[in-house]
Amino acid sequence: MRRLLLLRHGKADRHSAGGDRERPLMRRGEEDARRVGEFLRDSGMIPELAVASNARRAKQTLDCALAAFPGHVTHLIENTIYLATVDHLVDVLRQTPDKVHTLLAVGHNPGFAELADWLAGSGEADDLAHMRSSYPTAALAILDFDTEHWAEVRKGAARLNRFVTPAALRGDVVDDPD
Repeated sequence: MRRLLLLRHGKADRHSAGGDRERPLMRRGEEDARRVGEFLRDSGMIPELAVASNARRAKQTLDCALAAFPGHVTHLIENTIYLATVDHLVDVLRQTPDKVHTLLAVGHNPGFAELADWLAGSGEADDLAHMRSSYPTAALAILDFDTEHWAEVRKGAARLNRFVTPAALRGDVVDDPD
């Protein structure tokens, strides 16, 4: 089995003097990313590899989430994830080494929401509907594949194990889409 932890970056400032790639996380974005990392740790979902976009907010989200894990998680920055299409994200996913069973990817919408929808062929109906209607900042789709090789990942091949939003982790009733 392969597991993809598809995490959208946390809530970021709207503007940066350095442009879109340099927008930093807001305090809430940092807190939400830490909560997601704690959720993953407490659920026993520790990635062997983490990959993030080179945008500042994605790198900060990755750092905040990984801070929850007691040991080092191998991670890298992938420049091509920033605003990538589903086709490109699938290509990147298929290049994941087979020794990695659990992969954490941190990136952006619309690509991540579209990728989650493209991959998820089954799962709990409410979670699927929620994920497909809104993929807010710091939301996490946990996607499981019954395959031996990442290169075999196909459309609809994943089961959505769970869709977790920061609002749910905070105990809020309503998700904030941004």
